[in-house]
Amino acid sequence: MAHPNDQKRITKTSLYSWVLYKNIKLQLIVVGVIVITVAMRVFPLEMQKRIINEAIGMKDLPALYRYCALYIGAVTMAGILKYIINLMQNYIGERTLMIVRERLYEHLLSLPVQFFRRTSPGNVISYIITEFIPVATFIGQAVAVPAVNILTFFAMAGYMIHLNPTIGLISITLYPIELIILPRIQKYFRRANRDRIKHTQRLSGLIGEAVSGVHEVHSNASIPLEKDRFSSVLKKLYKATLMQNSIKFGIKFINNFFMSLGPFVLFLIGGYYAIKGHFDVGAIVAFLSAYEKLYDPWKELMDFWQVYQDSSVRYKQIMRAFDHAPEFAQSTDAREPYALDNDVEIRDLSFVVGGNIKLLDRVSLKVKGGEHVALVGFSGSGKSTLALCVAQLYKYTGGSLLVGGREISELTKQDISYNLGMVAQHPFIFDGTVKENLLYSCKSLSMQGGSCTDSGEEPSLDDLIKITQQVGLFTDVLSFALRAKLGEDNKDIPLREAILSSRREFQEGDDGMYADVAEFIEFFDMNVYSRYMTVAENIAFGAAIQEEFDQEHLHERASFLTFLEDHGLLAHLTVLGETLARVVTDGMGPEPEHSAFATSPIPENSYGEYQKVANRLDSGEPLSDEEQGLILKLALCYIPGIHRQIDLDKGFANRVVKSRPDFIDLVNTEFPGAFSFFKADKYIESLNIQDNILFGRVRTDAVGAEDDINHRIMQALIMQASLEPVAEMGLNFEVGSMGDRLSGGQRQKVALARTFLKNPAVLILDEATAALDNKSQGRVQNILTNNWKGKSTVLAVIHRLDMLPYYDKIVVLKAGKVVEQGGYEELMERRGALHLLVNGKEE
Repeated sequence: MAHPNDQKRITKTSLYSWVLYKNIKLQLIVVGVIVITVAMRVFPLEMQKRIINEAIGMKDLPALYRYCALYIGAVTMAGILKYIINLMQNYIGERTLMIVRERLYEHLLSLPVQFFRRTSPGNVISYIITEFIPVATFIGQAVAVPAVNILTFFAMAGYMIHLNPTIGLISITLYPIELIILPRIQKYFRRANRDRIKHTQRLSGLIGEAVSGVHEVHSNASIPLEKDRFSSVLKKLYKATLMQNSIKFGIKFINNFFMSLGPFVLFLIGGYYAIKGHFDVGAIVAFLSAYEKLYDPWKELMDFWQVYQDSSVRYKQIMRAFDHAPEFAQSTDAREPYALDNDVEIRDLSFVVGGNIKLLDRVSLKVKGGEHVALVGFSGSGKSTLALCVAQLYKYTGGSLLVGGREISELTKQDISYNLGMVAQHPFIFDGTVKENLLYSCKSLSMQGGSCTDSGEEPSLDDLIKITQQVGLFTDVLSFALRAKLGEDNKDIPLREAILSSRREFQEGDDGMYADVAEFIEFFDMNVYSRYMTVAENIAFGAAIQEEFDQEHLHERASFLTFLEDHGLLAHLTVLGETLARVVTDGMGPEPEHSAFATSPIPENSYGEYQKVANRLDSGEPLSDEEQGLILKLALCYIPGIHRQIDLDKGFANRVVKSRPDFIDLVNTEFPGAFSFFKADKYIESLNIQDNILFGRVRTDAVGAEDDINHRIMQALIMQASLEPVAEMGLNFEVGSMGDRLSGGQRQKVALARTFLKNPAVLILDEATAALDNKSQGRVQNILTNNWKGKSTVLAVIHRLDMLPYYDKIVVLKAGKVVEQGGYEELMERRGALHLLVNGKEE
């Protein structure tokens, strides 16, 4: 029988409904263990009494040993059982929390797009991650804590009454008084906790906004404004937290006061009975121990009550925040997803938002299957809104929108996934590899029973290479691979051999088949200083393999410093580093732009340190050992061909070249394996693939040279039948969070490629090539015209009007209405809205 929580929307479930959700058997086991644990807690009290009265009082050593052994055995068993109970509580709580988070995350993703536009990402993250933690604690404790503490309380109370009914009853009657006082105080605690949570969430939202919109903050110099907003909420949080903690400490004071009253009663009345001979010493010790243990369950129940109140407030606030119904059904349930025809019909479509603002006003349009339609209009005309309605991202408020004869609003998301694909103007790229992003739509489709290929398998490497070539992404993929290193884990010997074979072709220079790009390459030469290697690489004529010898640490090696001193290089490097520190920091200023560091020898994250060093140099102050190390490190990282702030002294360059054989001998003798030296007949593990193939570096002063060289490298790899393994390395390039390691154009190419792989019956493009250059846009348009026309229906929001002649129909929108539609030539001859858009004026 299905649990009610499986049939409800998660935001309609109660906190307590999760306590027994798929946990009934485990909770019963917990209760059974608790019963045994309580018995193990009472038993040592009786042993205490017998040890004092019978063993010590009667001076009976065998009884002393027997009772002590039973005592320690019971205490140990109680501890072990308590440990088992805690483990089971944690397991139940965390497992249930995992289920709740999964259900809530699934529900969250099904909510309307408008929900995410008015909800701060910081709040969503805080709700699902941070605010749920106490909920897991409560669910794990919901059965175990009340059961163990209530049973312990009655067991201890019963034992105390057994020892002396009068003292036992008086001691127990203190607790109902506390029970009356505490709930009244806790009401104020709950109120303060709600205020604290509200202000915490507001603070999270403010931080999220400021971080996401930091460019606006900088461009408006609004740091003081943002600080004021932050401080205002921070002060409210500060006051709410102080109030909550004040009440919490008051509750603790009351608990401690009532705890102290018990021993007072025992010493007063119990002492009286003992003096009169009606109460023995062993009973007093056992009674005192029982009373102390009587308070522990009471205290834990009070703590549990606070956990419940805190969890209840959090749970209700979380569920209230997400308590919105999805606009569309998510799955088809019993039936198969529809395979729709790709004709689109729009009848009197309207989309009205708050304030009776009509973003679409009775739009009508017919699109035949396989027809390509361009949507154009001035900004705010409704063209993107129309595209989003067709893609089922917006739920229209009036009219009808049919795809394959079926109403879009009645289709499930699964139906849409089977039949439609969309590329947005600002596509989202997920953290992971290029390949994972390309296969994202296909993987989602396969999880729903569909496939991007006729065979039902995942698209092959050939498929991925083909689609990346079509959208112009392949050169980027190849570039990612060429900048990568094979690494020790890649044991592809044939690839290494292919790279060396390609290297030999490039090494022929002006006499070889790649003579057209030879002038753009600075080849490695043992007898020539390389302007495109660092000073450290030039000295070694190689690159470090071991971390302690890399450019971050080489300047710290005493043996290296001695080598520099012996060869007359250290003094010049010091002057070079000091000059660079001064010139670069003076030229870049106090707060340089991120882009300025592309040609700077000083890394962005160390710029502040070098500013301080430069100031000390200008003031004539002596540098510390650490600062001198920074100066030497800067000099060793200097690349003359890239860092052109100063010129390299030719005499110094000659001394570096002459010192190379001695450095190689030093490393081979004292530090074998620390460096890989540049040898023309060996694969160099410390270099990337491009540098290995060229056995040199690309000159950055040659505009466009890298693209030409990459094209020739691609030809060389094809000739060596090694292009596919290299391309696969490029496809495994990590794109970073939200694709931040990709350019805007590269992100758009990835989005186009992943949608093209899906090959949908209806393709929606919302300014999908806006971030591409003209050449790339033309390539994508050719693919659409040659490969998709007559097969897939395309609705494209167009920003480049010179692409309009490629489309079968042009639809011009203005203020949410269709003002004209037809073929390009037909509309231009009318000299109407399209003519005005294209020419920018009326005639």
